[in-house]
Amino acid sequence: MLFLHSRWQLAEYLVLPVNMCNAKDSHTKVECGAPRPFEVNIKSRGTAAILEWLCPHGHTVWKWSSQPTFKYGMLAGDFMLACNILLSGNNYAKISLLFKFMKMGMVDRSSFFRIQDTYCVDTIKDFWNDKRAEIITKLQSKGPIVALGDARMDSPGFCAQYCTYTTMENESKQIIYMVNIDKRDTMRNSVVMEKEGFIRTFDTLPGELSVTEIYADAHAQISALFRQQNGCAILRIWNKDICNHFWYCCKTADTYEEFIDIWMALLHHVTGEHTWALGECQHGPLVERREKEWIESGSVAHDRLTEIILDGHWLKGVPKYLRFRSTAELESFHNHILMYASKALQLFTASIATFGPCLLAWIITTMSTDKPGEKLMAQYSTKRCTTKSRKWSLYSVKVEKDYSYIVDLQNTIVRQRLSSEGMPRRRTRRPDDPHQHGVLSGVPAPTTEELLQIQVSRGIGQSLPKD
Repeated sequence: MLFLHSRWQLAEYLVLPVNMCNAKDSHTKVECGAPRPFEVNIKSRGTAAILEWLCPHGHTVWKWSSQPTFKYGMLAGDFMLACNILLSGNNYAKISLLFKFMKMGMVDRSSFFRIQDTYCVDTIKDFWNDKRAEIITKLQSKGPIVALGDARMDSPGFCAQYCTYTTMENESKQIIYMVNIDKRDTMRNSVVMEKEGFIRTFDTLPGELSVTEIYADAHAQISALFRQQNGCAILRIWNKDICNHFWYCCKTADTYEEFIDIWMALLHHVTGEHTWALGECQHGPLVERREKEWIESGSVAHDRLTEIILDGHWLKGVPKYLRFRSTAELESFHNHILMYASKALQLFTASIATFGPCLLAWIITTMSTDKPGEKLMAQYSTKRCTTKSRKWSLYSVKVEKDYSYIVDLQNTIVRQRLSSEGMPRRRTRRPDDPHQHGVLSGVPAPTTEELLQIQVSRGIGQSLPKD
């Protein structure tokens, strides 16, 4: 009501450039000539307010819109809102609900997706290709690289529909390739989507860069080897230290034999023994007052730890870790994708709802770096207590992201709209759209009438006869 009242106030204070109706009769061609006052009609169209002055005979004397319009009548506010919802990592459902609560007009849902599909997606892809080409050119001059790969599913378990496989260069931490896999691309088998993403990635990358090593995420975590057993509760206290020792071994050792020597030293260290017949610990002096309890040699916990440390099946995979590569930065990037492509969001189309937002996440990550691979950090830190370990730690505070590139994207999108022949009434399916493979379930949809015949809601059917 407040918005409507403000519009009426605006209409009262506006001075029209005409004093009488200039409309002509369609048959006699005689001007109407009706004088003031004119009736004011206020209505909403999308996000705009339209004020229309009508003479007593119903002719439109003057019309005013709160927004400029593009060619073919598209409101500029509707167009920019649709574009910036995508660019800012939001989604239509939430913004529409916000506007509804504020009793404001909103761009139509179908127009929203047609604008994104027609003008935004290709612009984002072109921007991404240009920036990626710059990174590839720099890395080509560098020589052989080490690639880190990891996948992100839109949903956990077997219900995943989309998989984004991302590849990062190990030294610079730059994202060098991204590919999006739809479940329909893998015969509706979500289990092999990550494999398909890996295959597509490394079918392409070797033609652009000299890749000498490839590392993927290790699914088996060291902490997962621990099992809850009687007398083993103390291992939970040592869990983090054991994991840290593992990474120290990987970083320090160059061969499998060196790894085993350092790795087995853990069995002595946890008992408080730091020098033994065949070696000694590599750490410095320890503090005298310790809050962590030593594990008694020969105890159930120590025997269980020995089984874990010397597990033959697990030790076979140790050579994979000796290069000391980690996909932690890549997993952090996948978390950043959630800002643009929420896993809980019902995706509308593959081109808009998955790859477009993923590219935006890549763009902001790349554009927010001072040097390749170096995140902008402030000169101060903040302390934080983790609920899992219940320990306080210092964390570097990241500098606020720079969104200066958004202006370039907005300008490019608007130029495309101005130079186009208008927005199509219906969206056309892209050549790479997975929807061409049919519905996700693989089962043809019956008609509504057929479903009504076979589907009976609980409680509607006839009661069983009583004895």
